Parts: sequence; structure tokens; C-alpha cells
Amino acid sequence: MLGQLQKRGPVWWLLVCAGLLVTLVSSYFVVKDVRWNEVGDALATSNLLWLGPALAALAVGVFLRAVRWRTLYASERRPPLRATFEALLVGYLFNTLLPVRAGEAARIVALHRRAGISRAESAGTVMVERVYDVASLLVLLFAALPWLPEVSWLLGAGVLGALLALGLVAAVVLLAVFGDEVLLPLARPLGRLPFIAAGTPERLARNLARGLSGLRRTRAAAAAFGWTTASWLVIALSCWLVTIGFDLELAPVAGLLVTIAIGLAMILPSSPGAVGVFEGATVVALGAYDVSDSRALSFALVLHLLNFVPFVVAGLWALRATTSGSRPRPEAA
Repeated sequence: MLGQLQKRGPVWWLLVCAGLLVTLVSSYFVVKDVRWNEVGDALATSNLLWLGPALAALAVGVFLRAVRWRTLYASERRPPLRATFEALLVGYLFNTLLPVRAGEAARIVALHRRAGISRAESAGTVMVERVYDVASLLVLLFAALPWLPEVSWLLGAGVLGALLALGLVAAVVLLAVFGDEVLLPLARPLGRLPFIAAGTPERLARNLARGLSGLRRTRAAAAAFGWTTASWLVIALSCWLVTIGFDLELAPVAGLLVTIAIGLAMILPSSPGAVGVFEGATVVALGAYDVSDSRALSFALVLHLLNFVPFVVAGLWALRATTSGSRPRPEAA
């Protein structure tokens, strides 16, 4: 699996450099007004026992995301839930340890090895997931507005929502009218390569279209959006439980705002583990509640560790299960 993830081209290096730049800029704005003695004091006086229930809620949220991913496959081609869950954990592991969200490719490879699912089809489902993730976050943001303080980045979120809606409508229309034919022009150039077997580009286009069908199958789309929203709400609960440990005296909707800010910030490329970007989004979100940068940073560091260490441990377990478990005959492409 590692060998399949080590193919690095110019685009990969460009994304790595962009991610490093985003991380450096985010980190600068996070720490420039921070008083480190206050950060230390906030950490020293925090009640870390709240990390227990927060971790439990986070685990439930991750499980719901595995159910969501599985829902995006057609019922006759749906992988087992255990294989899907393990592949998702492998993806989180590589997202934590490698830049530019390399975990998305890792989980595609893991599910291919574990359940024989076409990599092109899985790539399509991962694209659909990102659409539903952002759409759900924006819906939650605007639905929660009556209970939120003034959000300085609301206009940017609205623009993003409008662009996403237009792109989603266009994708649904194109797939509904043309099916995999709309993807063939993108795949045909592969047929000119000497090591690509005849018929492979057409098969790639067909499998990718299968993965993208979660955008136009009404029942699958509704189920996937519902699971996505439920997972974000449970993850927001996990975040709010951590605020209790820091005695921030915030309502549960504050956990939702922090989760939305982090989720939208993850659109940007960043260094491994989204260092700097994660903290920056958290500090900005808590700033709306007049939480000082120093206290917000102490909270962000602990929250980030909660979203880092368990994924490394669980991801290593899942990686071992994926590489040592029984493997069905994989489908090509």
C-alpha cells in the first residue's frame, strides 16, 4: 500500500508546498497575540477527564461516517461495513501522518485490497463525500444562525455555498443526461499509454460514474446527507464536551460552530495533521464568543490531540487488519 502512495508528480509537490505555506501562515496568525503563560495556565487547570466522553462521541461520529461511505455504493456492490470502517480508519491514519490529505488515496487502496472494490468507483464516492461534507456544514451553519454570535466569515461561507450548489446541480444534470459518457473524454487519453490495456479507459469511466451516482440516486443521496449531518452533530458534541473540561461555559452550539469552522478549513491543503490550520480555525471560532486567543489555543491543542492520537492508534490497527486479512479477487481499476 505504501508503494502505491509514493508516486509523486509535480502536482503532488505543488500541493505540498501550498499546504506548507497555508500551515505557516495559519500558525503565525494563531500565535502572534498569544501569551504562553496563559496557555500553560489554561492547560494546567483543565479537567481532562472530559476527554473520555468526548472520545466516545468522536468514535460514534467516525462510525457514522463509515456507514455514510458504504451508503454511497449501489446495494448490489456495497462493501461489508467492517471493511469500510477499517479502510476509513486507514485513511484517517494517513491523513494524520502525510500532507495534502493523502489518506483519501490510502483508504481507496485499503478498500480495494480488503473488499475488491474498484478504485475508480471508490474515488467517485470519496468525491461525493466531500460534496456532502461541505453542504452539510453549510446547512448546519445557516440553520444555527439564530443561536450563534456574530460570525465574521459568514459571507465567505455563503459564497462557498452558492458555488457548491451550482456545481452540484451541474454535476447531477450531466450525470443524469450523459452517464459515464461525460467522463470518457477524461479517460480516453490513458488509452494512448503503452502499458494501459485495451478497454481500461472505458472501464475507468464506467466505475467512476458508479461512484458518482450517489449524487443523482435520490434515496442514496438523502441517506448519505442524513448520515453526514448526524456525524457532524455527534462530532460537535465531542468538541463541546472538551469545552466543559476547559470551563469555557459555552452552549452546545459553540461546539457546532468550532466543528463547522474546522471542517470548512480542511478544504485548504495543509501539512500532516492539518497543524496550524486546525488551531487557526478553532481560535477564530472561539473568538466569536470572546474567548482569548491564549485560552482558545490551549483548548485547540487538546482538541487536536484528541483528533490525532486515537486515529493513529486505531489506524495502525486497521492497517494491520487490512494488510493481513483475507482478500477477495480485486476488480480491475
